[in-house]
Amino acid sequence: MTGYGKSVVVYNDKKINAEIKSLNSKQLDLLTRIAPLYREKEMEMRQMISQTLERGKVDFSLWIEREEGVEATPVNMALAENYYHQLKELSGRLGIVEPQDWMYTLTRMPDVMTRTEQEVLTAEEWDAARQAVQTAIDALVSFRKQEGAALEKTFTEKVDNIERLLAEIEPYEKSRVEKIRQRIVEGLQQIPGVDYDKNRLEQELIYYIEKLDISEEKQRLANHLKYFRETMANGHGQGKKLGFIAQEMGREINTTGSKSNLAEMQNIVVQMKDELEQIKEQVLNVL
Repeated sequence: MTGYGKSVVVYNDKKINAEIKSLNSKQLDLLTRIAPLYREKEMEMRQMISQTLERGKVDFSLWIEREEGVEATPVNMALAENYYHQLKELSGRLGIVEPQDWMYTLTRMPDVMTRTEQEVLTAEEWDAARQAVQTAIDALVSFRKQEGAALEKTFTEKVDNIERLLAEIEPYEKSRVEKIRQRIVEGLQQIPGVDYDKNRLEQELIYYIEKLDISEEKQRLANHLKYFRETMANGHGQGKKLGFIAQEMGREINTTGSKSNLAEMQNIVVQMKDELEQIKEQVLNVL
């Protein structure tokens, strides 16, 4: 969901700047800073953003830059002259010394250097501003797509690694049955004067091994890995679903670890957890 986009459109003596940034968020959280002239169109701009971005903490700004020398505020000559005559008359009546720097005094009188005309947003200017907004949004979407392609590559790599590690468990899983049996028998033999029923031992051993069996966990994890790939292939708006699948993958890996009473198997489980944790960290970036 992270991204950045900016656009500048020139209209007459103005440069209309649109800038938009987004970070991860469970829903759309939109903050806007809009130049006063365009605030009447804020709802339309919000709609443009929400329809395209859907989720994320979005910071949007629209402001104006003017060419140098064009925006010089005009001096209100008539008002300045009026102030001059009134001040001279006031000076004579009250016997107050006239200002030595008339220019300094007059330019600081109310409204002498103040722009009084009210700007009106025309349809042509709004078209230009709207173009700036849309181009900035498109740039952010393009940025997101690039990030998404990189994430897809990372996810594919991590899922492949988990699948490979899952396959590496199988040889240890087969050999551990005999190791468990041998360890139990050796333990019984070390106890002096103990006689045991071999048939009963085999029955108990089968029951014990069944409790440690991870066939179902392996199958479910393999299904989750497949479903994760299929969900990525479906494209837009799958971030939450990928997060849910990653959680299910974690459950199967944790259960496998709790049943793995062999050091080699536990080491592999730790590696799978590390790969999955990297998926969980990055899946928050997916829309």
